[in-house]
Amino acid sequence: MPYFDRLSARCAKVGALCVGLDPHPGVLQAWGVSDDLQGVETMALGVIDALGDHVACFKPQSAFFEIWGSRGISLLEKCISAIRDTGALTILDVKRGDIGSTMEAYARAYLSNGPLEVDAITVSPYLGFGSLTPAFQMAQAHDTGVYVLTRTSNQEGTDLQLGTTQGGHGIAQSIVDQAQEWNQSTGVNTVSLVVGGTHSDLGIDLTGFSSSLLIPGIGAQGGTISGLESSFADTPALLLPSVSREVLLAGPDPHRLHQAVDQVLTS
Repeated sequence: MPYFDRLSARCAKVGALCVGLDPHPGVLQAWGVSDDLQGVETMALGVIDALGDHVACFKPQSAFFEIWGSRGISLLEKCISAIRDTGALTILDVKRGDIGSTMEAYARAYLSNGPLEVDAITVSPYLGFGSLTPAFQMAQAHDTGVYVLTRTSNQEGTDLQLGTTQGGHGIAQSIVDQAQEWNQSTGVNTVSLVVGGTHSDLGIDLTGFSSSLLIPGIGAQGGTISGLESSFADTPALLLPSVSREVLLAGPDPHRLHQAVDQVLTS
């Protein structure tokens, strides 16, 4: 089953929310665990165990595992397997972007049948949208998905993303349009977008986009679920809000983690 269909079914079952797995030192401290690989494992697997049947997706941030070298990557594999066992989906936040055979290698690592295979990954289009073609092709062949950074939640991205191309088209808008063109040409919603939930004005037109929108910035960055109703009212896309610290800092007690998720969903 294609990624978009699996995501739609999962959201219909448990609700549309993605929880980021970002085991940075502040979160580990809140959990009362050490800032080492064992602490990361306790926190990450604890969140998965507590919320695996309660949310649609988890979004591990690869960097927080990579800093521990090969043992960290091994733990990331363990987390991906644990998420799969709960029935939730994994969106790996790796923000890869390159050209040719290198982009194909990234896609093979995460989107094909290997130890790090996940349901979807994040990618950066700023070597040109077309440079991501190997990832799109790999995802389509393996029923996985790709989220293209488009209008991110951080303010530093605004000047670049709302700039214009040589042809006078908006950069972020061109990403939206090319993603939709790819999906229409293949008949599969393989290509999704990352659009932050922290902007009062998105600066892009999403009325024709029908795949998935991963929406970071909910919770600690100031975005709210209720605020999405106005910002994204005109798009038929499947909205997938993403929250991290607002939930993670409630651990390690499973009941408090559940409460934090419920509070985000009613914010």
